Amino acid sequence: MDGQDGRDGRDGLAQRFEAQRGRLRALAHRLLGSREEAEDAVQEAWFRLGRVDPAEVENLPGWLRTVVTRICLDTLRSRGARREVGLDEVIEAEAARHNPPEDAAVRADAVSHALLAVLDTLTPAERVAFVLHDMFAVPFQEIAPLIDRTPGTAKKLASRGRHKVRGTPAVPAAELARRRHLVTAFLTAARAGDVPGVLRVLAPDVVRRADAAALPPGAARELQGADAVARGTAALARRAHLAEPALIDGQVGAVIAPHGRLLLALTFTVRDGLISGYEVLADPARLRRLALAVLPAPGSEGDEPDDGDGQDRG
Repeated sequence: MDGQDGRDGRDGLAQRFEAQRGRLRALAHRLLGSREEAEDAVQEAWFRLGRVDPAEVENLPGWLRTVVTRICLDTLRSRGARREVGLDEVIEAEAARHNPPEDAAVRADAVSHALLAVLDTLTPAERVAFVLHDMFAVPFQEIAPLIDRTPGTAKKLASRGRHKVRGTPAVPAAELARRRHLVTAFLTAARAGDVPGVLRVLAPDVVRRADAAALPPGAARELQGADAVARGTAALARRAHLAEPALIDGQVGAVIAPHGRLLLALTFTVRDGLISGYEVLADPARLRRLALAVLPAPGSEGDEPDDGDGQDRG
């Protein structure tokens, strides 16, 4: 192949790679939880592609998916304790990120931070098996060599990850739906700083408790009564913008987990259709003890069957 043919081949390869970039970025984002790390993984895959003979790559999408997955798996396995960051630091960074209009690639790759936080509780092998199979329909026969397991074991790992992601609600489906509606209304009003809106979902004798790390300096760790709690909640509207509903210890709660890093969790108690109390957890030891899961889609509570019986849908 002469120089011109080589350049033409590389140009064609670059175009084929760009056609796969969005899917590769989405895969890496779900495996790593960070858009920045996902971009790095995809770029590393491009560098590796440049070191192989294109003629030897029969299935470019499959080759790239394998390379990106292995890069992400290495990152997950080597990832130590993440640097502790202050909540206000995160809020400022997120405000700076979202004030400008997000580009189409970011919008297309939108994924719940709550889901990423739940995925972060899986082992690297569970995360790879679940994400590849359940989110990208990759057969277990192709997943198995990536995690050095048999297809049967890969299937079990994906099933285990699926159970953790879905969780087990502690209340019947109808009650779960009512509580989801209540917590969603609370978060909507809190994000808007809407004191009357918050008051509408609070019991008159509601109590809010919070870990010190969850509050600005000098703020009271406990508030009692609907008016005090509503005003205290509305005062933290900027933080509420990062909150997403989630299943916490089987109950409807909310998490603040930018990039999948759980920083705060809100647990609620409900009485007679109103919030009678809520707690804001920020202590890392307390957060680690929580069982996080993703809330089922509205209207599907309890309707989605489990497929962890060994049937390979891939």
